[in-house]
Amino acid sequence: MKDIEDRINEILNKLRPYLIDDGGNIEFVKFQDGIVYVHLSGACSHCHMMDYTLKEGIESVLIDEIPEVKEVINV
Repeated sequence: MKDIEDRINEILNKLRPYLIDDGGNIEFVKFQDGIVYVHLSGACSHCHMMDYTLKEGIESVLIDEIPEVKEVINV
C-alpha cells in the first residue's frame, strides 16, 4: 500500500504546479479500496471547472498510471 501511495504522491507532485499556476493546490488525503481521496484548495476549491479538473485531469492520469486506482474523490 505504501508503494501505491508513494506513486500517487509522485504523480500529484507533477500535476501540482499546474494547479498552483491557477491559484489552487491539491493535497493527498488517503488511498483506500481503489479510491484516492484528495483535498483541492485555493482557487480550485470553488472553481466551476473543479469537477472537470478532478475527473478528466487528475483521475484520468492516476488511473492510466496506477492500475489499482479506480476513482478520485475530493473531500
